[in-house]
Amino acid sequence: MSAVGDKACLFCEIINGEREAHVVLDAPDVMAFLDARPLFKGHTLLVPRQHVEMLTDLPGERLGPFFGHAQRLAGAMESALGAAGSFVAMNNRVSQSVPHLHVHVVPRNRKDGLRGFFWPRQKYDSDAEAAGYAARLAEAITG
Repeated sequence: MSAVGDKACLFCEIINGEREAHVVLDAPDVMAFLDARPLFKGHTLLVPRQHVEMLTDLPGERLGPFFGHAQRLAGAMESALGAAGSFVAMNNRVSQSVPHLHVHVVPRNRKDGLRGFFWPRQKYDSDAEAAGYAARLAEAITG
């Protein structure tokens, strides 16, 4: 059984062949398989083979190749499934049902019933407040 800390990792078990999944992509660095509870048929999860919990844990040199696979899966939603487009999303810690980095690639069509993001939007109280948030984030990024 694959484990991280004291808990088994569902996605590591799939990667290691310890748990069944409908595999879409099996590459040296990633695996993609159908979501067991899809939003729409074809909803696929892309995971790195190496266990990392969040995007911030993925080594920088693996970012480009990882998202290259996500790009190919998004294209396959249209070419293989006839979808009009795709929804590509990732949670980090909050709302992350399995603590193993994964990208959802979901086929989309107009009027399919999925309504944008699933949470209420907010507004900044002022341009000054928005500028303050932008400055704090910019400082954290540039150091």
